[in-house]
Amino acid sequence: MTDQLNESTQTTEIQRNGGDLVVETLTALGAKTVFGIPGQHALGLFDALGRSPLHFVSSRVENNSAFSADGYSRATGEVGVLFLSTGPGALTALAGLQEAYATGVPMIVVASQIPLEGLGARRKGMLHQLDDQKASAANVTKSQRLIQHASGIPSAIQDAWTEAVSSPQGPVWIEVPQNVLLDPIFVPAVEDALAEPFDNPPRVELVREAVKWLSAAERPVIVAGGGVRRGHAQKELLAIAEKLNAPVVCTPGGNGAFPWNHELSLQSWMEDRYVTEVLEDADVLVVIGSSMGEVSSNYFTMEPRGRIIQIDAEPRVLESNRPALGIRADAGQALRALDEALTEPHGEKAQWHGETPQNIVRATLAKVQGRLDEQDLGLERKFMADIREAVPAEMQTFWDMTISAYWGWSCWDSKDGEFHSAQGAGGLGYGFPAAIGGALGLESAGKPSRVLAVAGDGSSMYSISELATAKQHNAPVTWLIVDDGGYGILREYMIDTFGKATHTELARPDFVKVAEAFGVPAQRVKAEHVGEALKAAFAAEGPNVVVVDVLLKMFGPTHLDI
Repeated sequence: MTDQLNESTQTTEIQRNGGDLVVETLTALGAKTVFGIPGQHALGLFDALGRSPLHFVSSRVENNSAFSADGYSRATGEVGVLFLSTGPGALTALAGLQEAYATGVPMIVVASQIPLEGLGARRKGMLHQLDDQKASAANVTKSQRLIQHASGIPSAIQDAWTEAVSSPQGPVWIEVPQNVLLDPIFVPAVEDALAEPFDNPPRVELVREAVKWLSAAERPVIVAGGGVRRGHAQKELLAIAEKLNAPVVCTPGGNGAFPWNHELSLQSWMEDRYVTEVLEDADVLVVIGSSMGEVSSNYFTMEPRGRIIQIDAEPRVLESNRPALGIRADAGQALRALDEALTEPHGEKAQWHGETPQNIVRATLAKVQGRLDEQDLGLERKFMADIREAVPAEMQTFWDMTISAYWGWSCWDSKDGEFHSAQGAGGLGYGFPAAIGGALGLESAGKPSRVLAVAGDGSSMYSISELATAKQHNAPVTWLIVDDGGYGILREYMIDTFGKATHTELARPDFVKVAEAFGVPAQRVKAEHVGEALKAAFAAEGPNVVVVDVLLKMFGPTHLDI
């Protein structure tokens, strides 16, 4: 009888496979949530996922899975984890990974592969077969790995995790063949794993030289990019700005890196000529965690007359647009080193042709507001102000590539929350799926989890299917859809350039009825009621949608005036 019982136990014992090693290693490294969609070659991975403590969030389109993992990472500060199937599934996620790569979001991407025997130059006609799948990801991930043996899985994932969290942070691609995921293994269960980011400090002589420049500067200005936020260096940035008495302007990615209403804050008006003139007049311009690219240079019209100190973890960014004292370092480590090296206050030297920096900041912001006053923008300014007033100070917001977001890049005070947008790569469809990932991540961490997603009607159609995901997981996301009947910003660009818009108008559904068909509460309101509608939506449970029929305009560009 005992022998029969032992035999029965052995036959029902679960046989571990390569997929178990994947989920065990991720769990040991601290992963809690995984985003993705199952696929034929990934079945071993998903079989193992069912035996793990990892929470799986199934999106409806792989690109949206990537956006969700991105939003999860930005909202929580943790590594986003994405599971992809082979071929079409993997390729569909690439646009989402481009955003994560451009913005420096740490992610682990595990993609399945065809069986080992089909890899290489042979074309066996296997389903989903690509000549070199990982090569497709080369432009949108930090590195790519192919694991050919189950015993190599733990070390490969641990190395990938280390790379993902090391500055410059970003997504790392791992692919595992179908048979490696499915075949029984004898490798013991993963008990612990450690992945610490590589050190990326500034060189001592470069810090010394930067301090020399700044100590002699009369008109220092700081441009704070996304690297400041990723380096968690807001405290050091504030200390340095006050020591130098230096005005600070934040790029869209750096929004929130510096207190919005500080007397030295030029806020985020990077696309305004008056702010550009202050940057041009600086005798030392300190650029931290930014390439001074298209938006941050006011569309490459900025012509600094002083010296530039540029700090960035990505060496390809340094001096990519302007000659500078390039310091390759993590922004956080660099700012801490600068703060320690600036032992004496230098603020008494700061003067702008007889004016204090504070007066220059006040006058510049007044001129920015005056320029807006000269344009017919009352609707737009009130609309953005009403949204800001309705959003709780600590709430995180996620913005798609839409006119509201373009306004937000310049005028949104993130207060105690965080501002997340798709300006890194600029692809449509980011806002809602990223907000789902962010909300579920905050919820799992026991933090206030209601978030706001803002999109236009055009970008909403990229992620409309994720209403099912939001409903399935009861994600506390309020989705604001600004419906203007087309691709609004492209409409403006074409009219301004050609005098008419071509193919920018869109047929679209009744978003309220679509949301309700998914079981998600929705309402349509006029622009003047957006604030009260949002407040009501924020007080509700689970996902909900607010649709506003309104045609918004952008403020006039200033880079065309010179």
